[in-house]
Amino acid sequence: MTSTQSRYYDAYAQWKSDPVGFWEEAAREIDWIRPADRIFDAEAGTYGRWFAGALCNTCYNAVDRHVATRGDQAAIIYDSPVTGTKRILTYRDLQEEVAILAAVLQDMGVAKGDRVVLYMPMIPEASIGMLACARIGAVHSVVFGGFAPKELATRIDDARPKVVLTASCGIEGARVLPYKPLLDEAISLSAAKPESCLVVQRPQCEASLVEGRDRDWQEEVAKARAAGRKADCVPVAATDPLYVLYTSGTTGKPKGVVRDNGGHMVALKWTMRNFYGVEPGEVFWAASDVGWVVGHSYIVYGPLLHGATAILYEGKPVGTPDAGAYWRVIAEHGVVTLFTAPTAFRAIKKEDPNAELLEGHDLSRFRALFLAGERADPDTIQWAERILDVPVIDHWWQTETGWPVAGNPIGLGLLPVKYGSPTVPMPGYVLEVLDEGGKPVPPDTMGSIVIKLPLPPGCLPTLWNADERFREAYLSVYPGYYSTSDAGYLDKDGYVWVMGRTDDIINVAGHRLSTGGMEEVLASHPAVAECAVIGVKDSLKGEVPCGFVVLKSGVEKAPQEVETELVSLVREKIGPVAAFKLAITVGRLPKTRSGKILRGTMKKIADGESWSMPATIDDPVILDEIGEALKQRGLAG
Repeated sequence: MTSTQSRYYDAYAQWKSDPVGFWEEAAREIDWIRPADRIFDAEAGTYGRWFAGALCNTCYNAVDRHVATRGDQAAIIYDSPVTGTKRILTYRDLQEEVAILAAVLQDMGVAKGDRVVLYMPMIPEASIGMLACARIGAVHSVVFGGFAPKELATRIDDARPKVVLTASCGIEGARVLPYKPLLDEAISLSAAKPESCLVVQRPQCEASLVEGRDRDWQEEVAKARAAGRKADCVPVAATDPLYVLYTSGTTGKPKGVVRDNGGHMVALKWTMRNFYGVEPGEVFWAASDVGWVVGHSYIVYGPLLHGATAILYEGKPVGTPDAGAYWRVIAEHGVVTLFTAPTAFRAIKKEDPNAELLEGHDLSRFRALFLAGERADPDTIQWAERILDVPVIDHWWQTETGWPVAGNPIGLGLLPVKYGSPTVPMPGYVLEVLDEGGKPVPPDTMGSIVIKLPLPPGCLPTLWNADERFREAYLSVYPGYYSTSDAGYLDKDGYVWVMGRTDDIINVAGHRLSTGGMEEVLASHPAVAECAVIGVKDSLKGEVPCGFVVLKSGVEKAPQEVETELVSLVREKIGPVAAFKLAITVGRLPKTRSGKILRGTMKKIADGESWSMPATIDDPVILDEIGEALKQRGLAG
């Protein structure tokens, strides 16, 4: 379908003229135990609630309802080059495994409304665990396996889980990462102690179990299977939480993004065909991790709600075994659409610039590549277009929204591409760009990107047990709008251009990380007097953190020694996911006369961008000192 035939503008106009009718129509794709009394209740919640009064079950819609018509179709294809393992779970297999694990959870005391934390690698049990929680109305909270004990502990304390689901280890490339010692330490640090832990024992690294608390996953499932124990789907309100997913907060305290059951199903089901252009029965691959929102929306829930086949890939774009890994998976499993981060393609391009490893792989069924999670640079998009000869589509969304805010909807028909722009807002979203005073700015003028309330189905209704924090963080800055904390502009054609963050969150290889959290870690070092962390442009990861530290007077250690310790400290406290490798000792930090550190100016210097002297600067000479320190490390343009 060419851009002139795209149904996008008709669909957007239809939604805008009758938002309630649009989502009522979309909701017919979901099986409801009881339909909604009101499609949208403007009086409920912080800004209104979708599908008020409806009863449903997400696991039933993702698994059980497909068994009669596509029971023998693959629901999940597990492909693990790091262990040399492949496994196919049909919809019938998945229903059995989920129902048995759900019964195990019930036997462990988990009931509707209880929380279950998952600290899991990319193995089938991760998806099964999430779906088992959804089956019995428990609220799951998945924590990425790369997070350190302190980060895991803060999430345990906020979610207060009855049970933790984990595995003995994860595998990062060639490295085995034992999870159990990290979990044990996190539980020792946390005030909210889970009653029990269920542990998948992987052959690469067996974990020792704590007596009275820990149980062997395989043994418990085998016992339940032998006893014929299976849990039925438990009805929940459409407005009940399905999961809590923690995202970096600017205070260092993570924000628990809540996802409800009803609106989430409606929105994701709509996107699979209309946005991603995938049909039931086709193979869709989101090369992400279940610990991130992409893994929730498009490894576990979206494809299964749609009756498609999802790929669960435990590997990397390069190094498992080489930069041809993605081509093998696409060819072997008949993938029609791949969704990954630009970082992955930058890594492939770096290792195999001429795409020689693509030869010999049959990609004839492959139709589209979607990129998101960070800004997609035009070079990478054009390189992928050249080698794959399919549409390469940049799109933009957030953990908070749960599905695309803006993109080029291949399912409705492609629109003309503008490199550097994720194209146009999807039905459900009215995007505006406002200045600091909250006034709309003209086209092509930078400002804060906001979304007019109410947010559409599938977006967060609030933060976990923190309505006031939700209002303060997202709704209070621009009354009547949700603040995305992204800066950018809309052009005269209505295309959105997302240029960067307006807070201290940086985007490292698609992972949102708080520089404030890293500053807390650096400041905890006994030699550090003060510090500032900025995100510096990186050709591979999009951004990488760079820490500037001022040492306390009288410190006898060499600056290089302190810098090495700081890199290790961030790795220990936040995890390897932070990709923190650069600490730079400086004599002082540039500040305004009121004492605010000029991080934005430092970032421009580091990125080699033009900058002007801030009028409020205390001592202009310090910026020259920062520039010199960066040049010594090969930065600053």
